[in-house]
Amino acid sequence: MKKMNGRILTLILFVFAVVFLAGITIAGSVFAEDAMVVDFARKNLSPCGEYIFGTDWMGRDMFLRTLTGLSMSIKIGLLAAGVSSIIAFVLGTMAATMGKRVDSVITWIIDLVMGIPHILLLILISYAFGKGFKGVVIGVALTHWTSLARLIRSEVLQLKEATYIKVAEKLGKSKFEIAVKHMVPHLLPQFLVGLILLFPHAILHEASITFLGFGLSPEQPAIGIILEESMAHLAMGRWWLAVFPGLLLVFTVVLFDVAGESLRKLLDPASAHK
Repeated sequence: MKKMNGRILTLILFVFAVVFLAGITIAGSVFAEDAMVVDFARKNLSPCGEYIFGTDWMGRDMFLRTLTGLSMSIKIGLLAAGVSSIIAFVLGTMAATMGKRVDSVITWIIDLVMGIPHILLLILISYAFGKGFKGVVIGVALTHWTSLARLIRSEVLQLKEATYIKVAEKLGKSKFEIAVKHMVPHLLPQFLVGLILLFPHAILHEASITFLGFGLSPEQPAIGIILEESMAHLAMGRWWLAVFPGLLLVFTVVLFDVAGESLRKLLDPASAHK
């Protein structure tokens, strides 16, 4: 009974995280135009019943702006993490299956990318591709694949030495058939968990470089823009301009982590009861 309760609790956490994140993404898209409405008659209002996150110096609803900014961040995270995970899967598999020379080259590239400070490399790539949405997505995608690639490489190397893989080879099964029937089902859970756990890194780094001025343009309602603009008003006591968007950003990142860990436990039932 306790084991079943542990699994049910894990499933509930996963569903809650997914539904909440999907809700933020959809709500941000629906209220995108409302978030841009300017009304100087209601500027600099502190949090109240009508405006739970208050309003900024242009009278814009900070709750709607925050939802729209997080929605943008999640979309960027989805696209960038998807591309990054595919790069990781392809290069990790190539490193493990195409001989020592290819393995050495790919391992060297992984070490090179991981040896450069993440935020610095991300800024350079984003700037090189013209910043904005395209620059951020390409920058995040090209800097977040290394850890997952190492994991995929390690898993494939272990699988190659597994008894059932060697038996399949002795029975004359083709490499493609072995890969599809025996390797992919084993790698898929690791890949999915790694994909989800890329999201919080992608979102935080998108917000970071946008805050520093190397990401999304000021016209876009991004979390990084909201936090950067709020810095000039904190000294005037308008704390809500930074606190609430920052807290919701942290909560969103934590939910992605919860979703990833819950999925890992669901795919590995034994770990759900520890």
